[in-house]
Amino acid sequence: GELRALVTPRYWAAKAGAGAAVPAVDNLIVPGDGPTLDQMIASTGRALLVTCFWYIRTVDPQSALVTGLTRDGVFLVEQGQVKGAVNNFRWNMSPIAALSQATEIGRSGLALPREHDEFLRAKAPPVRIVRFNMSSVSDAR
Repeated sequence: GELRALVTPRYWAAKAGAGAAVPAVDNLIVPGDGPTLDQMIASTGRALLVTCFWYIRTVDPQSALVTGLTRDGVFLVEQGQVKGAVNNFRWNMSPIAALSQATEIGRSGLALPREHDEFLRAKAPPVRIVRFNMSSVSDAR
C-alpha cells in the first residue's frame, strides 16, 4: 500500500486549510484471485487448516513479531481431505515472515475479524504458509 492521506476530521481539515476531510477507514481488503479454499485443501498432502487467529498481541514491534492463539477451528488435512478437528495452539511469528513463506494465495472472500474493532468488514484470501511457528499446544477451548 501507499499512504496518501492521514485521517483528518472536518474541523482540522478546515483549520489547516487542507481541503476535504479524510474519514477513518474501518475495512480491510486483501486481494487474492487464486484457487478457492476447497481447491487448496484438495491439493494438500498434510497440513493444519487454521480458521481463526485470536488474542493477537505484539511481542517485538521492531521485528513485527506477534503472538496469539488459534481458536474455533483447527483441522487436520491429509491427502486432500479434512480429517477432523485438532487442539488449539499458541503461535509466534511476524506476519512479514509468514507471508514471505507463503506458497499459495487463494481467492479473497468475506472474513470475520475476531478481535480488534479497527476493521469491522474484511475480505481476505486463504494463504498456504510453510513452517508457520506453532510454538505450543494451548488449553484454550
